Amino acid sequence: MNDLLPDLCDLYPEQIQIAEPVFQSYGKRTCFYGQVITVSCFEDNSRVRELVNENGQGKVMVVDGGGSKRRALLGDMLAEKAARNGWEGFVIYGAIRDVNAQSKIDIGIHALCAHPLPTEKKGLGEVGQTVSFAGIQIAEGDYIYCDLNGTLVSKQALALPE
Repeated sequence: MNDLLPDLCDLYPEQIQIAEPVFQSYGKRTCFYGQVITVSCFEDNSRVRELVNENGQGKVMVVDGGGSKRRALLGDMLAEKAARNGWEGFVIYGAIRDVNAQSKIDIGIHALCAHPLPTEKKGLGEVGQTVSFAGIQIAEGDYIYCDLNGTLVSKQALALPE
């Protein structure tokens, strides 16, 4: 199921939003999908750090980092915790770091870019808010689908093509 998005676009053109092509794929999984958990934060990954410790089975963490490319919102240690706790992946409107290490972790990661500087940990950020970036709006509970073709969102789970 490496080219999932073209099939979903053909099957569900009226039910999807397609993100502008701003993301790069960094995780070992190049195709991933699940129900959305949203995080809004700016150069502080405190809420991401908390959520990776929770059961993420069937879920994708969508992180609105305000598009900042100055601090990495996800590093290899948090990605490893997320993978161990069953998270399907991350879509990060911001930067990540530890790119080589994350490419070997069995999780999906779409982000804007890589940057080596970590975030400050001030306990800031909100979970569960509707976020908007890359020309789409994403609410907690939506479904997100990612592969090397891009990123798309639906209000309902979409039946996957065979």
